[in-house]
Amino acid sequence: MRVDFYLLSHGTVEAALPRIARAARDAGERMVVVAANAELRAVLDRALWEQLPEEFLAHGMADAPHAARQPVLLAETCDPANGAKFIALADGQWRDEALTYERAFLFFAPNMIDDARACWRRLAQRAEVEKHFWKQDGARWVEGP
Repeated sequence: MRVDFYLLSHGTVEAALPRIARAARDAGERMVVVAANAELRAVLDRALWEQLPEEFLAHGMADAPHAARQPVLLAETCDPANGAKFIALADGQWRDEALTYERAFLFFAPNMIDDARACWRRLAQRAEVEKHFWKQDGARWVEGP
């Protein structure tokens, strides 16, 4: 199981998530994007349509018809209604249910770094978890120490 920590130091989750979702799709994987806040889910919904206009990134809301068919599913909980193996925690809140996925992406803002560090330390105690930390270098993501 792999967990990728993404520090949003120069941007927002709605700017970063579409590229990660596209990479998951290109790898043939499905993704659940979790945010407890309905307003954030609506912002992410728009970003998935608008951020990469040259590509069609099919997605839907977990409470909408045909949720199981969606390659990217926006949800309030970690339920993999679309059979996803990847999960993105878009609101910066770690949920242990993410450990049931093959890969998790935790996006967090600088003001949430203490919570992310605590999560990193907790996950370090689990031998089955491979952790990676990503930070922004201009417009690119680079793996940090």
